[in-house]
Amino acid sequence: MNTQLRIDLNDNLFLRDPQDTELGRRLVAEGIVLIDELGFEQFTFKKLAQRMGSTEASLYRYFENKHRLLVYLVSWYWAWLGFQIRFHTHNVADPAQRLRLILGIMTRAPADAPAPTGLNEAALYRIVVNEASKSYLIRDVDDENQKGLFQEYKRLVASIAAVVSELQPAYPYPRALVSTALEAARKQLFFVQHLPSLTDTNPASSPEKNIYNFLESLIFGALRS
Repeated sequence: MNTQLRIDLNDNLFLRDPQDTELGRRLVAEGIVLIDELGFEQFTFKKLAQRMGSTEASLYRYFENKHRLLVYLVSWYWAWLGFQIRFHTHNVADPAQRLRLILGIMTRAPADAPAPTGLNEAALYRIVVNEASKSYLIRDVDDENQKGLFQEYKRLVASIAAVVSELQPAYPYPRALVSTALEAARKQLFFVQHLPSLTDTNPASSPEKNIYNFLESLIFGALRS
């Protein structure tokens, strides 16, 4: 992770901030690649330590378990998405145009190319699509929420909901609409890839464009009604 683009997250996500050391930064970077390769269920710290030429004990100094690493990675992605949205929309006065730009950012898959963050953003995006729900669909969700582990997701929803309210102040469900759209942005892509009968997006066409069109019609249709 490039220190110029450092994203500070809730201290409860980790035992030691991985951004502070070379080993921690490698843990995050190589953990992303390995989870993307194996899937979260098959991923272990033992396998990651072997890949890194390190020890399990050294990795557990940063995260108490692999679930907490997953929550960290997903939180990092939401924070990075929020940064991109602010960067690309801060000079756009029209809320409708801003909202369409946000939808484009939400549905655009990163390219498999070197990124300024120093992370494999394409692999991280695939992890979010395939694994993000596992970060909060757990029995201990209330306890983890109390610790602030989902604050980046909630902050992102609130920032986009503010644009919705600016565009249509009378609309009574801005956060519900935005959280539904964020979930749909990744779940529709998951359905395209794995459960195509649950979506109308044709995998042979451009899934990103089709999902964008769906979300645009969903949001702007709701705001017009």
